[in-house]
Amino acid sequence: MSLLSGVSGFFGLDIGTTAIRLVELHGNNPNKALAKYGYVPIDTKVAMSDAKSDQQKLAEVIRQLVEKSRVSTRNVAVGLPSIRVFTTVADVDNLSSSDMAKSIKYQADSLIPTPVAESKIDWAVIGKSPADQSKVEILLSSIPNNFIEQRLDLLEGIGLNVIAFEPDNLALTRALLPTNATAPTVIVDMGSKSTDIVISMDGAPRLTRAIPTGTEAILKAAMQNLNVDEKQAEQFVFKFGINKDKLEGQVYQAIISTLDVLTNEIDKSIKFFQARYVGVKLDRLIVSGGAAVLPELPLYLANRFGLNVEISNAWRNIAFSSDRQNELSALSNQFGVAAGLAERDE
Repeated sequence: MSLLSGVSGFFGLDIGTTAIRLVELHGNNPNKALAKYGYVPIDTKVAMSDAKSDQQKLAEVIRQLVEKSRVSTRNVAVGLPSIRVFTTVADVDNLSSSDMAKSIKYQADSLIPTPVAESKIDWAVIGKSPADQSKVEILLSSIPNNFIEQRLDLLEGIGLNVIAFEPDNLALTRALLPTNATAPTVIVDMGSKSTDIVISMDGAPRLTRAIPTGTEAILKAAMQNLNVDEKQAEQFVFKFGINKDKLEGQVYQAIISTLDVLTNEIDKSIKFFQARYVGVKLDRLIVSGGAAVLPELPLYLANRFGLNVEISNAWRNIAFSSDRQNELSALSNQFGVAAGLAERDE
């Protein structure tokens, strides 16, 4: 969702539910180099709240992070939480850009869940329709105007110039796939409140979903079923994961049914994709966020779906000096959205 174009120099800002992250790159795609990055944890209640006092707290945390990170610009590309954005792939008539824009405006009512007059809508042509060769596929995103306006006010209020808003899952896809990737790939990015599932082909997302199951739900299941507090649950879950051999499989038994809610949704997404793109074979599955650090989960997903599973690398398309390898590798699974936003073409 670009608001302005042709602005020189900007950084990517990921306003998450547990942390805020930013990345600034220098140079041009495809070989942009890491200039700055920053990270600050945030109270989930503040991050999720629409209350004015919490919005002010959020703005202050962002302002301090920007200042501390010493970015060289006030221009920013901002991520939009997938749980707030509706994204779909639709078939439309292959028209000129101006006629297509008019056509989509008329059709939008039947495509998006919120009233058109109250929504910001953006779209991009991603290829020919597999169902009808006379039509083209578009990736269509919509988000309520009031959320965009609120976020714009918050960021402009601390002196930032928002050059673009983009759904988190699109930024994530840009960061985690190799430049010029064509192979059909599933991306599973687990956050604290939800998990993004994206299936990409020819470098463009063909299916995006936000499932309301994240690490928080897994920890809750561990707390209830093992009768432990949150801190103990965290230690157990992130030390033993779904390893059946550790602690007599108690942690596995405590969390597997919650994880199966998620894997069933991944399965549905894969089946939906394969029904639309008949004969297309998925190449691999990339795990990010909590899905990358939960012991044995990548292997579990590999066995469940018969796909090669890869741990995400947010810096894969970004140049940086070799002496920073260890420092950046440790943060890789948390910076996908911020890196992807920074990698946008200006």
